Amino acid sequence: MEANSIAPVIGAIGLVSLAISWHMRSRESARVAQIGWLCVGVYFFLGSWNYQEKGDLILTVMSLSALPLTIGIARWEGNTLDLRARKALNWARGAMAYAGGPYLLISHVPWLNVLAIWFVASQVALFYRISGTGDIHLGETWVETSSGKVTWDNWDGNRWFSSDTIGEFPFQTELVMADGSFIGINFVLACTALQSMVIFIGAIGVLDLDRRRRIRAILFTIPVIHILNVFRNVGLIWMHQTYTTWSFYGMSVFEFGHNYAARFVSLFAMFFMALIMFEILPELHRHIVRLLKPLGIMQPKKKSS
Repeated sequence: MEANSIAPVIGAIGLVSLAISWHMRSRESARVAQIGWLCVGVYFFLGSWNYQEKGDLILTVMSLSALPLTIGIARWEGNTLDLRARKALNWARGAMAYAGGPYLLISHVPWLNVLAIWFVASQVALFYRISGTGDIHLGETWVETSSGKVTWDNWDGNRWFSSDTIGEFPFQTELVMADGSFIGINFVLACTALQSMVIFIGAIGVLDLDRRRRIRAILFTIPVIHILNVFRNVGLIWMHQTYTTWSFYGMSVFEFGHNYAARFVSLFAMFFMALIMFEILPELHRHIVRLLKPLGIMQPKKKSS
């Protein structure tokens, strides 16, 4: 079995273990959590080589650093006696399980992957047309397989589990003009902002607070992320079609906007929304601050006597 086939299984074992340990948090469940953290770390570590092959230095470093980070958390799980640290670690188990679980499921179940792409891409194309910017539509959906690139309709693989697809983005939907001409952009799962949404859903959903507060917080974050992502994609398409000769160190305007400018803006928006969540849900802020204590980040200053 290749690493690409083993990694999802290891990731699934890790996330299930963390989910079980979160539900068993009132009992002794550190061993189960430790297995979960280690498997999650290995999953990200194995995936880092895919980013390295594509030249994405940022995601490569982040994925490689996940393994030592999860090893540290696993050790912390086994020796902490501090009550606040215990609560923060329990929250981290659930947040990882219920954020990573849905994304892993969607990314490795072809039907869910493609439906997520179509759902967001169709709204991007609709907004692009309504705004009068251009007349674009969804084109063919392609599947990257070990034997070559085939259309979704002609693909005879298993549509309920991705077993013979390859690459970081195995499912891609073309964006085309009204006359059928290509604009040079394919829509993939990463364009849906699903990663950002499941992070907030997982982080908020496992907090120990009443259901109404959880629902209000989720209803505030998810629609905002979705709308901002639609605007982001529309902006990238507009720049790609408008500034056709623009170049910066060999990068086109789309490559620069997608890989650097849009990513920076997205991180800033996530940071801003996190600050709002900290005000709405102080419990979330306390857990994150406690988890960052070993790194000395975001720690409150001690009052001098």
